Amino acid sequence: MAASMATSSIIGLGSSSLSLPKKAALVSDFVRSPVRARIPLRLVRASGGRFTCFQRDWLRADYSVIGFGLIGWLAPSSVPAINGKSLTGLFFESIGTELAHFPTGPPLTSPFWLWLFLWHLGLFLCLTFGQIGFKGRTEEYF
Repeated sequence: MAASMATSSIIGLGSSSLSLPKKAALVSDFVRSPVRARIPLRLVRASGGRFTCFQRDWLRADYSVIGFGLIGWLAPSSVPAINGKSLTGLFFESIGTELAHFPTGPPLTSPFWLWLFLWHLGLFLCLTFGQIGFKGRTEEYF
């Protein structure tokens, strides 16, 4: 009796047919043309065993963005707006005072950490928005 119940449940599973879809459309907003896969499981092996929807060179780094971003941050951060001193000047001045007692590091109460954080935050924001704007313009997103 137990054997007949086991075979009936196995027969029920075995009788259902699983079919693959005829055409699976793999579309990504990062790739301009849609990729059609005839057999989706074989598409995985096409990229070395990994299934990716991003391009290999997703960053598409351009050195002109780094140069213009650095200049674009140095110019406004060098304007004397903080008690007659610039953010770049305060940051470099704090580096000099901390190097005066070199073997020991700067204490947590030192203004060096504030200027370091603010200067680099502005630089990275400028570089990030520069990359977005430059690549968005060259790839005609806007």
